Amino acid sequence: MTERRAAISFVSPALLALGLVAAYPILAAIWLSLHRDILVFRDHRFIGGANWSFLLRDARFWAALGHTTYFVLVAVAFELVLGLIFALLLETKGRGRGVLRAAVLVPWAVPTVVSAKLWAWLYDPDHGLITHLLPGHDVNLLGTPLIALHAAIVVDVWKTTPFVALILLAGLQSIPDDVYRAARIDGAPPWTTFRRITLPLLLPTIAVAATFRALDAVRVFDAIFVLTDGGPANTTETLSIYAYKTMLRLGDFGYGATLSVATFMVALAIAGVGIAAQRRAAR
Repeated sequence: MTERRAAISFVSPALLALGLVAAYPILAAIWLSLHRDILVFRDHRFIGGANWSFLLRDARFWAALGHTTYFVLVAVAFELVLGLIFALLLETKGRGRGVLRAAVLVPWAVPTVVSAKLWAWLYDPDHGLITHLLPGHDVNLLGTPLIALHAAIVVDVWKTTPFVALILLAGLQSIPDDVYRAARIDGAPPWTTFRRITLPLLLPTIAVAATFRALDAVRVFDAIFVLTDGGPANTTETLSIYAYKTMLRLGDFGYGATLSVATFMVALAIAGVGIAAQRRAAR
């Protein structure tokens, strides 16, 4: 009993700090979502669930949710595949491994806004290097609805693949060497060793990396804000971009808070799925 009280006393300050920096803003946003709050018109009144009712009928919200979901699925999938490839390369012993590790970390070290601006120059329809490498040289990558979101995904993959690679590298290094030694003694070829040993033992780490990246990707804002500002014709508008425009450009803080809480609920659902996947992979 004494140990339990001591544990509670040690944890209580951290829980209190977490409540102040996390729980209070969330509760405040939920409370604000129940109000009509338009700053310009000085219109502030309680309207109950009217914002949420409008959210369910808002075609722009569902489009933003679709863009966000597509962004998360495609970006995270590519990051996991490329991150695993880089992690396998970084784990191999040989010359140049230190240089390779440093090179892989460069995109992750660059701030997102800086990297997005760099890629915006590369995508420039008049002077961009990528545009000049394409056939015809007349493709506006950030101005074409079907291409712009994929261009933003490329930026996110380039930026965050090193993060995934480092997590997967830690998982690879935690696998005992005795397992691989036994596989070599049994004559297992490299592909069979990877498919039957490395990949199954790495699944919990893959689940962790996928969860972290999905939680980060679902709130993507800065890269798309710099590249397209949600355009063209809102085809790259994500939940965070829509919430930002509603709150700070239209001045509708009540509905903007509703969009923010909805984004938080999506992230919470992803966290639940990720935790369940980690538990299943660990069995």
